[in-house]
Order: sequence, then C-alpha cells, then structure tokens
Amino acid sequence: MATIIPVESFDCAVFGGTGDLAMRKLLPALFHRFLDRQFPDDSRIIGASRREVSDDTYRGLAEEALRRHVPPERFDLDEVRRFCAMLGHERVDGRAGDGFDGLARRLQDAPDKVRVFYMATSPDLQGPISRNLAAAKLVTTRSRVVPEKPIGRDLASARRSMDEVATAFSEAQTFRIDHYLGKETVQNLLALRFANPLIERTWNTDAIDHVQITVAETVGLEERGGYYDEFGAGRDMLLGHMLQLLCLLAMECPTSLDADAVRDEKVRILRSLRPMTAADLRSATVRGQYTEGAIGGRPVPGYLADLGGERRSTTETFALVRAEIANWRWGGTPFYLRTGKRMATKMSQVVVFFRAPRFSVFPADAGELQPNALIIRLQPDEGIRLAVMAKQPGPGGLRLSPTELDLSFETAFRTRYPDAYERLLMDVVRGNQTLFMRRDEVEAGWAWMDPILAGWAADPQPPRPYAAGSWGPSASVALIERDGRSWRDD
Repeated sequence: MATIIPVESFDCAVFGGTGDLAMRKLLPALFHRFLDRQFPDDSRIIGASRREVSDDTYRGLAEEALRRHVPPERFDLDEVRRFCAMLGHERVDGRAGDGFDGLARRLQDAPDKVRVFYMATSPDLQGPISRNLAAAKLVTTRSRVVPEKPIGRDLASARRSMDEVATAFSEAQTFRIDHYLGKETVQNLLALRFANPLIERTWNTDAIDHVQITVAETVGLEERGGYYDEFGAGRDMLLGHMLQLLCLLAMECPTSLDADAVRDEKVRILRSLRPMTAADLRSATVRGQYTEGAIGGRPVPGYLADLGGERRSTTETFALVRAEIANWRWGGTPFYLRTGKRMATKMSQVVVFFRAPRFSVFPADAGELQPNALIIRLQPDEGIRLAVMAKQPGPGGLRLSPTELDLSFETAFRTRYPDAYERLLMDVVRGNQTLFMRRDEVEAGWAWMDPILAGWAADPQPPRPYAAGSWGPSASVALIERDGRSWRDD
C-alpha cells in the first residue's frame, strides 16, 4: 500500500483557473489527494481568470471536468461535491491588475496559511501576476509560486521573466514545475541507479554504448495551436522533459536527497553538455513537421491544416538531437533525444544500450549475440525490462536467443499510480523543492538550447516532412544509422 503523508491546510489560487490545464489536470489531481484525505477540508482552491464566473458556476464547471477526467471507480458524486464546496472563483486580469483586491479579501482571514499561487497561464503573464500579487500584499512568508514551463523563449527572456517573479518571491518560494519530474517512473530512475550497485557500477561509458530517450505523442495541437506554433517541439519538450530525463540518467550520486544536493548534480550535467556548432546542427540534429496521415486507422490532418490552413509555419513538431556530455563518466557515449507529435504510438521510454561483448566463446551457428539493453518505460505500461541473451531450451545443441527480464510496476506493486501533478502539488504545500527547477538549472538548459534554436531559425530549409502515424522524418533514421545504431521503438 502507498503511504499517504498528510499536508497542512492551504489556500491555492490557480491563475488560468478556467483553462484546459486547470480543468484537465490540476483539479483532478487535487481531487485525488482530497479523496485520499491528504489535506484538510478547510483548504481552499480559488480559480482566477478573466471570465465572469460565480462560485456556483465554477463549481459546476469543476464537477463536469472531474466527471470527464476522473476514472469511474474513483468518481463518487458525494465526494466530488464535498470537494467542490472548497472551490471558488475570482475574476482577475493578471496583466492589468484588476481583481486582485477581490482575491485579497478572500484570503485575508487566513494570513498564516500556506498560500500557493499556480500560474497555469501563458509564460508572459508570470511576471505581471507576480508584481500584482506583491502590490496587493498577497505574498506572505508562507507563500509559494508555481510558474509553468516554458520559462521564456530564450536565455535572455527567461532571465527577464525570472527577475520579474523574483521581485515578489524569493528563490526558496519559487517552484518552477515540469510535471515529468512528478512521474513515479521518472523518480524511480534515482532508485534504479543509486539503490542498486549492480547497475551503478556499470553506469558509464566503459559499459554503455549509447542511450535513446524518446517522448512520442499521437496527438496533434489539440487546443494549444497558438501556444505550440510559437514554441515548437524544441522549447516545449526538448528543453524541459527531455533534458530533465537526461540529467537524472547522467548525474552523479548526490550527497543526499536534499533539494539542492540533487539539483546541484543536475546543473553539473547541463553545464557539461557539449555546445553545438554549426556543423553539429547539420549532422547531429533533425527537425520535422507532420503532414496528413493515419493513426490507429483514422485519417488525421497535417500540421498546417491543424493550424487552420491559413498560413505557413516553419515550427518543428519533431526534434532529434544527439547530445554529448563532456565529462569522465560519459565522454564517448551519445544520448539521442527524440520527440514528436502525431507519431506512430504514444510512448515515453529510455533505452540504455550496453556495449557488445568483445569476444564470443559460442560457435557461429549458436546465433548472433545482441548487446544487452535496459528498457525503462515511463508511459504507458510503466516498468523496466532487461534484454539479455539466453540459451533456447531443448536438447540437440546450443542455440542463443534474446529474451527479457520484465518488471511491470503495476503487477509488482499493485497500487494506483498517482498522476504527476498530485505528487508535485503536495510537494509545493510541503515546501519540498527537490522535483522543481532551480534558477541556475533553467539558465544552464537555455544556454545549451539557444544555439540550437537559433541555428534552426536561420536555416533556409524548412522542417522535414513526415507522415502522421510514422516515427518521424527519414533523416532521423539516417542519422542514427550513420552512427552504426538503430532505434528501438517497442
């Protein structure tokens, strides 16, 4: 059974409280934590948006969202209505500053409570909202702010945005969220490496040939067309999710699980990434954009049609980067980071390929030796598989065959896997910053990504087309095959 650690009563104001993220992820996550009695009934959740919505209307919107996004076995109408009684709504214009006095009146009766200000808004509103919260005297010593990614569009704008937030909130009060770090399987990377000497002692370039990190989505733009066309796969996925996975895979063992000890090691990896030259951009990166195709037998339109078909766009929906870490542990081991929309299947996976045996004692007709591979499945079907060579059973000679040792987390632990936001929201209330990005971590990530994005923007060639339902442009296959390797997509 999972251990539920209660948190103290809190007030949470969600800016963008009527938007997709709040309704699809944040409110269901808070409901699950409420259902497991992780926080007291006198906590309050206040949606803040520019819409004229009464408390009762907002509760009705929340109830419908929970009906859509909470599994039937967890949806209890009485519990839903008890939860919704904790909700309210304030009309707030984050940029102009209107409505913050109403929010202040709601919160004034509990100045000593933990206050969480969640920015489920466009990134350019993070600074203005912070300034207006400070002007309304809503920021207390027990306040926390949660800026959603991405932070800025480049290093310079990220610094400006973080400077603006810092006028109201200290670094200790700032919880820059990347929900991937809240996934149980991502956190399990720390346990896999540092609780298992058998693995950690082979976790270096002497034993590991290369690493593949894939985050593939079958969806297109959904309701994020304007946002996505501005940011693309590089800023939306590579800069956040992919680099976070890279850090956890490559970092040295921290001295403790203290937040700064873990984040110190992540920053060291980001600063060790070998900078990309102009030649590298041609040989070690691929960007693409999906065209019409089919997924699951259903025809789907191309990216430009998803945008409305009224304009051209060179925004990448697929990105591949071969990254190299210039340190003693990883020198010579490439990390292939691949992400895309409208791919063949939805999958987040890490595959660690070990080096092939230097010598084989087996006869030629025993079968081809294949390198061992550790497959870490982040979603769906979370688990870990180890590909090994084994003798085929039976008499009459020795035949080798690849097989897998399989650990399915659902089968092994027989427990519901909480959504990433459930864990992270409770960590915000606790004040635990381990799974959140520190300022220097954001800056180090942008310092590496900026030349890549600038090079792509200056490239006269548009992103390479790939059919929806495929594994991306053919150039992505050619890139890894030129290195004498191939993708593992199972």
